[in-house]
Amino acid sequence: MTGSETAATTTSTEKAANNPLEQFVLLAKTAKGAAALELIKQVVETPGVHVFGELLDMPNIKELENGPHAVYWKTLNLFAYGTYKQYLENKSQLLELTPIQKKKLQHLTIVTLATKSKCIPYSVLLEELDIKNVRDLEDLIIEAVYADIIHGKLDQKNSQLEVDYAGLGRDVRPGDTGAVAETLAEWGQACNAILECIEQQVVRANAEKQRATHHKEKIQQDIANIKKTLVTQTGAAGVQEADMAAGGSGTGGSESCREALPVPPDPKKKQQKGKGIRGSGKFWKT
Repeated sequence: MTGSETAATTTSTEKAANNPLEQFVLLAKTAKGAAALELIKQVVETPGVHVFGELLDMPNIKELENGPHAVYWKTLNLFAYGTYKQYLENKSQLLELTPIQKKKLQHLTIVTLATKSKCIPYSVLLEELDIKNVRDLEDLIIEAVYADIIHGKLDQKNSQLEVDYAGLGRDVRPGDTGAVAETLAEWGQACNAILECIEQQVVRANAEKQRATHHKEKIQQDIANIKKTLVTQTGAAGVQEADMAAGGSGTGGSESCREALPVPPDPKKKQQKGKGIRGSGKFWKT
């Protein structure tokens, strides 16, 4: 085996491991007759295989459509595009399903219903899945949720299944591709409308942020101006009080000092007094 053949084989093995259907597609390249019939029975029962369009396109499988074993091809076609109710309506033209195959088809039917409505009443599910009581229906839905087939919750109060989204997609019939393209185009237009709305909101938010920033700067400037005014007024008042305090203390202090100092005696008065006394003394001696 050459290097390129080895690489091709490795790639095919990896694809088969990642995609459970891939191994059946590889087998269908060589499977004919009874092997092809057995392949179809296995693929509709194998867990994890929920799409079958690629297998339906294989030449050896297409040959069964108009042959004596068309019932196998119709059954595979039902699993690819149909529902459990359609199985009941055309049961005579299809293979008898095992319990595992029935449950898989019921799960696929829930996926189909979820694409049409996000809130599926229990009454619709009971009819489409041919289930007789609500308890069995809820158990089937819980199994689908745990198998990652659908994501949602049971609304027991309103008796309905609320679907968030389907964990897998079903095959698209060749004639339905136009409808799918229209749906995708509508989805794209809705996305563009939402994007435009978000951009408008961003512009408004930026404008509001800019106004808020300017308003904040103005308030901060007003606060700074008020602080400067208060500092100026406080400084002038302090100088005036200091001047008044200095002037009052200078006058009162000098007067109190002058009052406190003793008055020096007059030397002339002292001398005159002494002379008078001596004069009168001399007079008495005479």
